[in-house]
Amino acid sequence: MNLKTLNISNDWTLFLDRDGVINERLVDEYVRSPKEFHFFEGALDALKVFSGIFGRIVIVTNQQGIGKGLMNEDELKGVHKSMLAEIKEAGGRIDKIYHCAGLSHTKPFCRKPQIGMALKARKDFPEINFKKSIIAGDSKTDMQFGRRLKMKTILIGADNLIARENPALVDYWFQSLFDLSLALK
Repeated sequence: MNLKTLNISNDWTLFLDRDGVINERLVDEYVRSPKEFHFFEGALDALKVFSGIFGRIVIVTNQQGIGKGLMNEDELKGVHKSMLAEIKEAGGRIDKIYHCAGLSHTKPFCRKPQIGMALKARKDFPEINFKKSIIAGDSKTDMQFGRRLKMKTILIGADNLIARENPALVDYWFQSLFDLSLALK
């Protein structure tokens, strides 16, 4: 199925995962400072394209490094403040960032694949219609999050193993946000 057949316009919302999608994921580690945050090549250009298409763009990110005591809320805010400044400078926008500091083994309602962050976003932006929303993420939990809300799901990453092993969860696969942006132009 071609993305253009969805007729995406400014009444659609784009939900984005952060680590592994917008920025390079640190293996077995957490991005704790702006200097550790590195955008993927083309991500800033993609965010500029998305800003001209989607009515809302929000980030939904699990950040259990806070729950583990490896970083704190202020450090995360510093990372996000720096990230948002770079996105804005490149001509893009993010309307809001939602994060869940809960530990994965406790399965908090805010942590993907649970839908708490999406419900919070819709409370802040009542015009959000999940059936006119896309989640772009790099994990099975991102895809489950989207399916639970009846969103279109887009797997981002060099490997589409998740799509091959879970075809019912993944509507589309792109190697990068930049490749997704080219498909939407």
